[in-house]
Amino acid sequence: MLSRLGALLQQAVETREPSVDLLEAFTEHWKGITGYYLEATDESIPARQTDIPWRLRQMLDILVYEEKQRSAGEAGPCLEYLLQHKLLETLSTLGKAEYPPGMRQQVLLFFSRVLGQVQHPLLHYLNVHRPVQKLLQLSGDRLSSGTEKEEVQFAAVLCTKIKQDPTLLAYILEGKSILKGRRAQELLASPVEEGAEHSLETPPAQPSPARRDSNLVTSLVGLCKSQKSRVALKARENLLLLVGLAQEGAAAHLVRGSALCQLLAEQLCHLYSSLSPSTHPTDVLTLEKVTWRLQGDAGGEGVFPGKENLVAFFCWLDYLEELVMGAHPVVADAITEAVEEKFFQGILQPQLLEIRSELSVLSTTGVLAGMVRQLRASPLLHHLILFLLGSERDPETPGDTPHPLRTQLIDRCDHLSDEISLASLRLFEELLQKPHEHVAHSLVLRNLEGRGYLHPGPPPMPDERGPPEPDPEEDGLDLEEDPYFTDGFPDVGFETVKKPLSPPGKGHVNEVVSSFLCLVPEEAKTSSCLEGGGYDTYIHDALAMVQACRANAASWGWPPAPRPLDSCPPEVMFYEGHFLKVLFDRMSRILDQPYSLNLQVTSVLSHLAALPHPHLHEYLLDPYLSLAPGSRSLFSVLVRVMGELMQRLQRVPHFRAKLLLVRQQLLGMVPGEQMEHTMLFQGVVVLEEFCKELAAIALVKGPPKGPP
Repeated sequence: MLSRLGALLQQAVETREPSVDLLEAFTEHWKGITGYYLEATDESIPARQTDIPWRLRQMLDILVYEEKQRSAGEAGPCLEYLLQHKLLETLSTLGKAEYPPGMRQQVLLFFSRVLGQVQHPLLHYLNVHRPVQKLLQLSGDRLSSGTEKEEVQFAAVLCTKIKQDPTLLAYILEGKSILKGRRAQELLASPVEEGAEHSLETPPAQPSPARRDSNLVTSLVGLCKSQKSRVALKARENLLLLVGLAQEGAAAHLVRGSALCQLLAEQLCHLYSSLSPSTHPTDVLTLEKVTWRLQGDAGGEGVFPGKENLVAFFCWLDYLEELVMGAHPVVADAITEAVEEKFFQGILQPQLLEIRSELSVLSTTGVLAGMVRQLRASPLLHHLILFLLGSERDPETPGDTPHPLRTQLIDRCDHLSDEISLASLRLFEELLQKPHEHVAHSLVLRNLEGRGYLHPGPPPMPDERGPPEPDPEEDGLDLEEDPYFTDGFPDVGFETVKKPLSPPGKGHVNEVVSSFLCLVPEEAKTSSCLEGGGYDTYIHDALAMVQACRANAASWGWPPAPRPLDSCPPEVMFYEGHFLKVLFDRMSRILDQPYSLNLQVTSVLSHLAALPHPHLHEYLLDPYLSLAPGSRSLFSVLVRVMGELMQRLQRVPHFRAKLLLVRQQLLGMVPGEQMEHTMLFQGVVVLEEFCKELAAIALVKGPPKGPP
């Protein structure tokens, strides 16, 4: 009986209207908070040691409980009281004052919990989004970083709400500008809706220009720089959420109504300026891939001075690319333009054009090569390529320099400093590996479109691609008698390979392969003396390279066969272009250059040869071209180098033994030691390996399609 009586009494209590008691309790807690400021005497007591945090939690619980007891969308008296009496305004002021100490942290927590747990839409009310803006402005105060965790939690709640309703972005970013000029009667008059605006879907007709005062964007970008990895990661994730808004109006407002793009680009510039001026390209080349989520690791193996700053720079670059790839196109374009204006044009261009400091040129070129390697297919990559190479697509003429930066970068591939030449060649190798058609077109293809490298005589017979009407009596034509040579060479006793009289047709790829394999005289070959030094070892690498090039070029619309000669422009003086000229000039000096530089030159040429354009295939991999007067091809350059090699080796006693020793030194089989003619022997080794690599590429690519 007693338990039943108790249940009846409890039911009677619960059936009473709870709003009066809840409101009374709610107001009592609020009065307790405000009363603290009237009664407190010790201003040094932290907020967490007062009853303020407890009272704020009780107010939150009351708001959540009240909402659960009412119909969906209906505001209760406690929420009405919160809005009508501007409690959030007062709390934001108390948080700004930071009294008692730690009050800002408590206010941020209360705001985050109210906005996150109360389902009733709040952010469109003036009495809510105005104090929200005040709190966001406090986030720009970095005198104390003790509230970073609460700040990023607060920003995360706002980003989630904006993601659900993109029209809220305008209110959060610049509510004051929205309200400017509005008449008082436009605000709803009821207590619940006091401070709310009529239209929630229509953003302001004239958004203000990008603002630098603290708001959600500046708060998030600032938190992205936090030394606390969890805070920085959370901020970056929420900024990604913000820029990915699908609504075009909200995306446009994010660009015009905030300094987002400028802040992102300025941080990239700041991190770049903090790099060590002595950063070496090798350090950049050996740096492991860093991502914005992991933020890299400056410790571990391979530590060098300035590595931490270098990691931070590439980490931010990776994050910018993630933003561009995940953002609305309007935002992505704006970020890219800001990066180009402030970083590419404002910072990189003056340094790349600098000619006084070789150390600066070396460092900048190395970092730039690392940037090209890291960037994926995105607007940033497109803008960087146009920035470096220009947009010109017409054939080049000797001495023409429409894009000074492109000219400067190519010239540095043949610099007096071998280190600068090496770094510049690596930069172009990275560019050639990117999935962007303009790189190959700007550097080489635009000069080969007219096939002006071919002799303007009658077209060869269907089964011939070499000089027409070969003389049967020339069966014994040796390499030193090749028409590519202009000077006669004495009989040096080398066993040479006769040039085939019947140049291969479309089905005779083996003849082309043999032409490259037989270029180096047998006495100058040393790979056969070592295990695993055969030509077949290059086939696997060549296959991977060719397949990668074909995958990149699949969507570029390159023709499957060379352009018919009858549709080519009338006869003009052929110019291979600035880039190929420098590469060929470097190739012709391969016997007098450092080993590492020779490897880089041949590596760039190999990547060009692997590209699946028929004109490049013809120009770089066809030994039987009938060249126009004054023109040269890769094969003709190699033939001339071989002629010089035969002359020079005859003057070196016991050259074969020394050559084999140098190869063994390069492979680490014997200790390295300086000897006379070392550079010459290293050049011979590179030549032999390069010819095998070209033969492998030719074999993998197969014969050119269509008529010659």
